[in-house]
Amino acid sequence: MDMEQIRQVIDLMKANDLCEFEMEEEGFRIAVKRRNGAEPAVVLSPAAPAGVSLAPAAPADAPAAESGKKTVEIKSPIVGTFYRAPTPDTEPFVGVGAHLDAETVVCLVEAMKVMNEIKAEVKGTIRKVLAENATAVQFGQPLFLVELD
Repeated sequence: MDMEQIRQVIDLMKANDLCEFEMEEEGFRIAVKRRNGAEPAVVLSPAAPAGVSLAPAAPADAPAAESGKKTVEIKSPIVGTFYRAPTPDTEPFVGVGAHLDAETVVCLVEAMKVMNEIKAEVKGTIRKVLAENATAVQFGQPLFLVELD
């Protein structure tokens, strides 16, 4: 699949108000996702061998925090550059101790010159920031450790 075909998929998604698109052919897999009408985020990867899923999983369980409450990791849904704040001269979206709900924007991940807002998708409190600002992150890489409410 070339860039023109990817652009066509994105245009079709916008025209038909689709949120997700996945396709696999000849050892190649593409997943395109949109959140709340935002620009689509594209994930390209080699196709998985039979019986192996490349679909993103729910946040993985992490070791229990000192308080004994359950913790989860917020992971990057795409490959890109991680940014803690909307611009270099503004405060980060969240920091250690920040309370989150499912819709709280925790960071941006820039992919293909598109800034993708990453939402918490869990309710809890940030216990640790696991990625460095303005660095490359991989699909599935943990970004934050959250203690669930």
